[in-house]
Amino acid sequence: MGQVTVKEILKHFNFELLAGESGLERTITTSDISRPGLEMAGYFTYYPAERIQLLGMTELSFFKSLPKSERLDRMEKLCNVDTPCIILSRGLEAPEELFEASKESGVPVLRSTLKTTQLSSMLTNYLEARLAPMITVHGVLVDVYGIGVLLTGDSGVGKSETALELVKRGHRLVADDSVEIRQTGENELVGNAPELIRHLLEIRGLGIIDVMTLFGAGAVRSYKKISLIIHLELWDPDKFYDRLGLEEETVKMVDTVLPKLTIPVRPGRNLAVIVEVAAMNFRLKQMGINTAKQFSERLNDAIEGRN
Repeated sequence: MGQVTVKEILKHFNFELLAGESGLERTITTSDISRPGLEMAGYFTYYPAERIQLLGMTELSFFKSLPKSERLDRMEKLCNVDTPCIILSRGLEAPEELFEASKESGVPVLRSTLKTTQLSSMLTNYLEARLAPMITVHGVLVDVYGIGVLLTGDSGVGKSETALELVKRGHRLVADDSVEIRQTGENELVGNAPELIRHLLEIRGLGIIDVMTLFGAGAVRSYKKISLIIHLELWDPDKFYDRLGLEEETVKMVDTVLPKLTIPVRPGRNLAVIVEVAAMNFRLKQMGINTAKQFSERLNDAIEGRN
């Protein structure tokens, strides 16, 4: 599970920090956003303190109608020890009682010029992506004809060299060597490169190259949905390899099952072209065209016709 600090969202959304600078390292653990309307009325029995608290025009208008004797109490309860931060939308002015409660509790108070609904949606989408379940795998992720292809295999089998050839043929690199994979939705995995090695490709004998510098911004992507896994392995003469494509292998990553192809590697095989065709064939299957099954059906019809 990923982690997000208040300092990160402050920087990412370019919010204005009004108070509580000492609490910027507080961790946000959920993508749910709370609009504490009932809390403003004094009902804190089921207060979701672990969520970001978003104050809009409705909440602050109601707060201003409260007696002065109750205002500080509301804000002190709102600034819980578990509350990551409080955000004001529409560029609204923060009540003096909120500043006092923030000073005492250390809860950061941020402000945005965005409308409340728009701000809530943006925060939720960002946090869902950042807090999604994540794994890191050894492999190469490339965008081939719009299909996210994850190349896996033992070190030295030729994953990076295949990716380089694909980039030269007009496809895009997402990550080399280490791929961070997040479950961003039901049956949806998105991969990206760690910040340290983004846009970099390691070629044995040549070293580390910067793909974006060499081939341009169109040769790289920051992230891509993974649709197909291609496992590269050294050719084993004693192993049977599917020659028709009728066997459909799958592998489970996080909570998503993905189709997997095993491609044997031997001198003379153009892996980049094979990966391209695999991506195109995967797209055809998604459109309902399965060449292997069609051939098998024609073959069975021919055999039955002879009999």
